[in-house]
Amino acid sequence: MPAPYYSNDDFTLYHGDCVPLLQELPEDSVDLIFADPPYNLSNGGFTCHSGKRAPVDKGTWDASSGIEEDFRFHCIWIGACQRVLKKTGSIWISGTYHSIYACGFAMQRLGFHLLNDICWFKPNAPPNLSIRYFTASHETLIWAKKSRDTRHTFNYPLLKNSEWPGDPFKKPGRQMRTVWSIPSPKGTEKKFGKHPTQKPYTLLSRIILGCTAEADLVLDPFTGSSTTGLAACATGRKFIGIDKEQEYLDLSIARYQDLIRGQSGDASRNQVG
Repeated sequence: MPAPYYSNDDFTLYHGDCVPLLQELPEDSVDLIFADPPYNLSNGGFTCHSGKRAPVDKGTWDASSGIEEDFRFHCIWIGACQRVLKKTGSIWISGTYHSIYACGFAMQRLGFHLLNDICWFKPNAPPNLSIRYFTASHETLIWAKKSRDTRHTFNYPLLKNSEWPGDPFKKPGRQMRTVWSIPSPKGTEKKFGKHPTQKPYTLLSRIILGCTAEADLVLDPFTGSSTTGLAACATGRKFIGIDKEQEYLDLSIARYQDLIRGQSGDASRNQVG
């Protein structure tokens, strides 16, 4: 395995293409994978953010190479994830309609057993400026395990009985359903900068708490600003993140160091108290 771009305790980042880096990891070594791959939608269009027009283009990393090449890409990286995922582990993939169906088909072809698809409803989604489409206000997440015959981690009592503030769809003491109402990332989650497809901390912490145990290893092959890693470390898990863009790895480090400072401050206050 090449030297990490950054490593501190249980938070490790690698700079580069996820496929060759995943091939360096031991087989059956990861408990949970969360992946938010390129959406393949950079097309010069516009969306609305904070009341202003903003280009859809997120960067060359998000550009489409055509239907066949996009699907081949998804088969390759998902296959690389499959090798490192433990038999008792599971994988989550997030996406819009531009990419999620290709990812789901790739997973089925590779032999994954699909467990659920989650509709992540965004109550604060920006409006559609073209007035020719419905306002996009959700993303789909696919949850799967390596095969039908393996047993995966699912913390059912915690998901059912814990408090999940801010989600009006989750009723106290009722089963967690497949529609989650979680706002897009708060401004405080972007104080060091932002990633164009950044996920809210609340979303990742729910997934990690529900599908792993303490000290488990969580992997994000398209880590971006590493919300997955922050949620993993804050809940006592270990984390490996991979990204091709150095600026987002630097943003990840700033966010992680801020998390550690906050935890140290909390510990000091508790000792004083």
